[in-house]
Amino acid sequence: MNRTFPLISSGFTITQRDQSLARKLAVAGAAAMLLLVLAPLSIAQRTKVKPGWNLFSTQQDIEIGKEVSQQAEQQLSLLNDSKVDSYLNRLGQKLASKAPGEKYPYQFKGVNDASINAFALPGGFLYINRGTIEAADNEAQLAGVIGHEIAHAALRHGTNQMSKSTAMQLPLAMLGSAVGSNSIAGLLTQVGANFGAQSVLLKYSRDAERQADLVGTQILYDNNYDPRQMAEFFMKLEKESGQSGGRAMEFFSSHPNPQNRITEVNAEVAKMGKRTSIYQNDTVEFREIRKYVGSLPAAPKAQAPGSGKSSGNARQQRPPLPSGRFQDYSNSYLSLRYPDNWKAYGQGDAFTLAPESGFIADGTGNTSLAYGTMMAIFEPHANSSGRIDLESATGQLISSLRGANPNLQVSGNSSRIRVGGQQSLASVLTNASPLGGNETDYLVTVLRPEGLYYFVFVAPEKEYGDYRRTFQDMTASISFIRR
Repeated sequence: MNRTFPLISSGFTITQRDQSLARKLAVAGAAAMLLLVLAPLSIAQRTKVKPGWNLFSTQQDIEIGKEVSQQAEQQLSLLNDSKVDSYLNRLGQKLASKAPGEKYPYQFKGVNDASINAFALPGGFLYINRGTIEAADNEAQLAGVIGHEIAHAALRHGTNQMSKSTAMQLPLAMLGSAVGSNSIAGLLTQVGANFGAQSVLLKYSRDAERQADLVGTQILYDNNYDPRQMAEFFMKLEKESGQSGGRAMEFFSSHPNPQNRITEVNAEVAKMGKRTSIYQNDTVEFREIRKYVGSLPAAPKAQAPGSGKSSGNARQQRPPLPSGRFQDYSNSYLSLRYPDNWKAYGQGDAFTLAPESGFIADGTGNTSLAYGTMMAIFEPHANSSGRIDLESATGQLISSLRGANPNLQVSGNSSRIRVGGQQSLASVLTNASPLGGNETDYLVTVLRPEGLYYFVFVAPEKEYGDYRRTFQDMTASISFIRR
């Protein structure tokens, strides 16, 4: 005879004969519950990356992006190919659906440029060079570049940098008035921000690049791509640029390369746990689009920023000599003075100060600095005793610069100078100029806790005498901010 056991709070009973089945069901249910518990834990283990301080609203991000995209598209050679743009938008929208933060009206356009690059404007306006499509081995690698750029937009890196720059330039009362402006064009004018068409030159800091890597990793993972393909593609570009410069250098000229990129991506993948399905890294659609793009007429040579789409001899674009009147530049790392007929591009630990026509298309798909000054921070390696000194760090930097500039040579010995109250090294280098002939590069290096600060002052060799005094005055004006 079967015995019955009433279930508490239940209107039915089960027999002893069915208890084994009940126990099996209970075990299965517990396992299912465990999966439900562990899934959020996997998400919780991800690195949390939050947008930084920002003066602007997310709606203003969109309005700024629209305004700037109109200017940028007057200088870019867009593909204007519905087949390519439709594919990029399908892929981009899928990736953006997993992006954190504001759900911007993301849009994606192909650029008829053979160099490997992509960039994002505030509010989700993204541009992808055809060279990036052609260089990717599979869809996951292309998705990695796009996911990385989506992360820049989602984390609001553009207006974050704009906010920090603006806060240093305007009193708080004026800031409130400017940010409250109903006209975005008026707002950009009021804050005096370098966020016009030259935004294509915007360089984010290495911290911003590292954040974009982490969030891009999460976006790829959630879209069933192997996120390690993103890091592998960037490393592939780094190897290519180190061997021969060429079109891969365009990406790193606007995207400072974080150290240990693959290591950090792999660490983030580990935090997200094991997958229950196999990565889908490639599609027939991607292979067809890559083949189709390769069949299109060759891309036109890139034009110098500020030169529009007109062609012509680069020497006709020789900028006026630097003004004797100087203006202030400052960020969270340092301050200095520079000629008031030059402009500032980029923010944070990577920026350029140059005349508007100081950039030259070098004929390889890259845009190079022919006149002006660039600054960045290099992370040197410690020696066997765990120490880093100024001379060895500078030597490591020059070796690294040679990787992308095979014609770079040191001219004479370095000399010790003082910059911002600190011991520094001044070195004179020569390199091939994008104008033809050689250029002189005056390299100033300062070792600080954050890394090796380096300033490269650039002018054609035959014109360097016209710039030497300006470069010396700029160097003398450098002051570091205590951190």
